[in-house]
Amino acid sequence: MSEALKVPTMAECMAEGRQPEILFWVGSAGSYDDRAKKITRAFVKILNNANVDFAVLGTEESCTGDVAKRAGNEFLFQMQAVTNIEVLNAYGVKRIVTACPHSYNTLKNEYPQLGGNYQVQHHTQFIEELINAGRLIIEKENSFKGKRITFHDPCYLGRGNSVYEAPRALLKAMHVELVEMKRNKKTALCCGAGGAQMFKEPEKGDKDINVLRTEDALETKPSVIATGCPYCNTMMTDGVKFKEKEAEVTVLDVAELIANAQNL
Repeated sequence: MSEALKVPTMAECMAEGRQPEILFWVGSAGSYDDRAKKITRAFVKILNNANVDFAVLGTEESCTGDVAKRAGNEFLFQMQAVTNIEVLNAYGVKRIVTACPHSYNTLKNEYPQLGGNYQVQHHTQFIEELINAGRLIIEKENSFKGKRITFHDPCYLGRGNSVYEAPRALLKAMHVELVEMKRNKKTALCCGAGGAQMFKEPEKGDKDINVLRTEDALETKPSVIATGCPYCNTMMTDGVKFKEKEAEVTVLDVAELIANAQNL
């Protein structure tokens, strides 16, 4: 994080005796992956711009356990989850916002059975809420107005939790030309990273999933492929490189699009 960004921790908030409006769950990718850190920074800029009282766990945040669970290590998942739940409950956290659909799905649907009950939102849902409440204004004249943009639905956001409209509403708010892929929303194709597949070599076949999905996107002739997940971002970026289209097409998270449109 650069010094210009204001990112308080829950420990600092507790020391001041205040409970922030939301906890921003950064996630493993958003914390450690250099590309995904840009998404984290973009979302923090949006939060600061909208004067949202938020905090992060900082070094107290651990992996949600999503990857361990998908890979079949339930024991490790429960160890990671219970540790996180103890920290969250000790701080009295009620509301969590994350830019990672994997964290979103795990915190929302799998933590309750282990004693972690929170209101969990994807960052696109929260940004839409800020716009609807008038806390964040998107200028009609912005750098993405009129640009052809296609949105790739992350599996754990779309088919997993039926969140389809929030990211699209944000793109429409920027007055872009939103073009849908043949496979979108309920019929969207996976980027190839979910279920811990990100961390292993693909099985033998005639084409990698991320290349197939990138071809879906490129058929719409976009200038930007928008995503709502750091893993999708990596896979689609790799797909664009494979197709040698980097000069024509960029891959950006919806939060990055909003932050750039606002010149944040």
